[in-house]
Amino acid sequence: MDQDSLLKSAANGNRRDLSRLLTYLEQGMKLNFPESNPSMKSSVTGITGPPGVGKSSLIGRIISYWNSRNQNVAVLAIDPSSPRSGGALLGDRVRMDSADSGELVYVRSLSTGGHPGGMSSSLISMIELLSYCGWENIVIETVGSGQSEIKIVAFADKIILVDGPDRGDIIQAEKAGIIELADIIVINKSDLPGATKAAESIRSSLSFADGKTSPDVVLVSAQMNEGIDEMMDLVENCDSPDWRERIKIQERLISLWDSRLLSSPNLNRVINELQTGSISLDDALDDLAR
Repeated sequence: MDQDSLLKSAANGNRRDLSRLLTYLEQGMKLNFPESNPSMKSSVTGITGPPGVGKSSLIGRIISYWNSRNQNVAVLAIDPSSPRSGGALLGDRVRMDSADSGELVYVRSLSTGGHPGGMSSSLISMIELLSYCGWENIVIETVGSGQSEIKIVAFADKIILVDGPDRGDIIQAEKAGIIELADIIVINKSDLPGATKAAESIRSSLSFADGKTSPDVVLVSAQMNEGIDEMMDLVENCDSPDWRERIKIQERLISLWDSRLLSSPNLNRVINELQTGSISLDDALDDLAR
């Protein structure tokens, strides 16, 4: 089946053909969307935070929230890949209670594929495809909080930073800068000791921001299904600051450059030459940029 036929089939609800197209995009293929049928504008939400805080469980609750309002949702769950083998477990959907809840839900696991920040520029095309196929809400789950996690801003309209009762990880998020880009900060596992104190500590830290609008901090428990409606009301009604658009464009350019670098047919040769010391790093970059 050719590209146009696959695209038409996917837009008509064929999930197998949608999955095929997403695989092709992940491999670097470009799609041409018909001008007569422009893509629907979807809401794209990024979920980030350190491992183990319950991001996948929280996404399960978000899926249920939208489904209860008869809205569909597609999830792109990114798993870390091995730097040696390139393989990934791709197991996030196991922890999403609503991942297999019918026609209103589509979950796709993705490998980081060795891309810096764990996100390939192909995500832009994937989002465009899902939007074209009628998915109203798109969620991107990142691999975990760290210095590279600001890359989520290149793809998401709104960003939720998730943490648990232990405030140590959120301090790292502050250092990374992701806390400044978040629209909502969620303290998950609010049923555990220390959750309220963690939220208060974050609000106190944010109060010292120099004239910047601070993100809302909300307590939820994905396991107990508590605080989800309040969180979603904040997500749906918050407005991202204008200054973030420039950062979004910058991160998209960097992501595109990273992808082109990693897909260069000369990459292995250049790495071998660097390993032997026959060229410098500047020479290597000039070679790859040609």
